[in-house]
Amino acid sequence: MNIAEPPNIAFFITWIVYFGIRHVFIKRTEGEKKTLSKMDGVERLLLLAMVPGIMVLPLLYLFSSVLSLADYSLPPIVPWIGLSVLFGSLLMFWRSHSDLGQNWSVSIELREGHELVTEGIYGRIRHPMYTSIWLWAIGQGLTLENWLAGWAVVPAFALMYFLRLPREEAMMCEKFGDQYREYMKRTGRLLPKPEKTA
Repeated sequence: MNIAEPPNIAFFITWIVYFGIRHVFIKRTEGEKKTLSKMDGVERLLLLAMVPGIMVLPLLYLFSSVLSLADYSLPPIVPWIGLSVLFGSLLMFWRSHSDLGQNWSVSIELREGHELVTEGIYGRIRHPMYTSIWLWAIGQGLTLENWLAGWAVVPAFALMYFLRLPREEAMMCEKFGDQYREYMKRTGRLLPKPEKTA
């Protein structure tokens, strides 16, 4: 078992916080009436593909020796760098949920009274939640010294990101029209757009 190592204990705590944040917002938006949902076979497969890399493999690595053949060693400072990336990811993950409020959903869907959120973190970045998950994937890879437990989340999330994001933005354009297209022009997808200089 690898859970006894201090960086791994810290990783497990951040992992609990990550899923705690998600649970809180799932409960807050339960019962909200949906007006449009893209929960089809593709969406289900994308969500399912995330489960091993972000949930199953890290726990197997921390609490068993099943994945020990994929272990490797990093300089001692690297897992702590990974943890700092995870911490930044958690802050952005929480802020993304908080700023969306009742407009957030785990899948691609719109709710009754859905509003286009352009304030808070969404004032500069259209998809900060995806940014936070990219940061999480990198932080997990740097923290867990195992090829499977550390890095399997990266290709799984890349698949979700590149297949889901065009569908999500098309839905937002359909719902909000030119308002969303203007929003796209002034914001970055994952990072803020550089300020224009005079």
